[in-house]
Amino acid sequence: MLPASSTPQELATSVKRKSKMLNFFNSKKVVPYIFVSPFILSFLVFSLYPSIKAIIMSFQKVLPGQVTFIGMNNYSRVFNPIFYKALSNTTIYVVLTVVILTIIPIILAVLLDSKLVKFKTLFRASLFLPSLSSTIVAGMVFRLMFGETDTAAANQILNWFGIESMDWRYQAWSAMFLMVILCSWKWMGVNILYFLAGLQNVPKELYEAAEIDGATTFQKFWNVTLPFLKPVTIFVATISVIGGFRMFEESFVYWEAGSPGNIGLTVVGYLYQQGIQQNDMGFGAAIGVILMLIIFVVSFIQLILTGAFKKEGQ
Repeated sequence: MLPASSTPQELATSVKRKSKMLNFFNSKKVVPYIFVSPFILSFLVFSLYPSIKAIIMSFQKVLPGQVTFIGMNNYSRVFNPIFYKALSNTTIYVVLTVVILTIIPIILAVLLDSKLVKFKTLFRASLFLPSLSSTIVAGMVFRLMFGETDTAAANQILNWFGIESMDWRYQAWSAMFLMVILCSWKWMGVNILYFLAGLQNVPKELYEAAEIDGATTFQKFWNVTLPFLKPVTIFVATISVIGGFRMFEESFVYWEAGSPGNIGLTVVGYLYQQGIQQNDMGFGAAIGVILMLIIFVVSFIQLILTGAFKKEGQ
């Protein structure tokens, strides 16, 4: 702020300087960077920096107050039977969740967008509500529902059909079922909303033209709806793949201390087991780096196969 004794020339210079500054920050070249700066800063601080530190740590042996560079030793230890079991479990989980969380939401979104369903807002809200709940809290409810006792909800249903009660958490196929069903319940509504948003971009004239040509409901869905939903489908499948490989809570909530025969062990669970519980941070970091590379390669291959990198018209 200028003193009261400032000359008119000094006042004019100050006003001109402030005007230039305002014009600079309001210019079309600067404003976009100002708006994206929070994301860039958060990405640098919470994603890029931890990733770089994890890569550096993967070449070290980390002990309290002592850090030793050990080269590729941690990576040489990663590829062992337990890691392969965790990777196998995670891959099966990813495949199942991607299929379920892509196909079923498309069908439900088309039904909710049609004239056949009433109270659409109520259904959309109720399907979205599970995503707002904590995975741990929801997992505890599922754990009680699929308990080992005869009084558990799932076993009572089996008993009604004359089937013996099951130890849901102690068999390989049922353990995978528990993790997949919890993930599907939580994220189904979110993916439905993605597809509902995509359906708003489908021109109604195409459906009318298809009806004039005598197309059936399935033909309109296959030849009109699905092509317009391709970008959304690629997006949903990609985030489902990334989320599947990063899965931890769905496994931890069922087996805090470890599953029998590692039937519920995932790659992130193995990272937590070795890096946090066993206090082998360098080895845990190496597992994390390998997982990051796996996610990158799988996502890149998926995007190539789905034609996400092709330009329109090619």
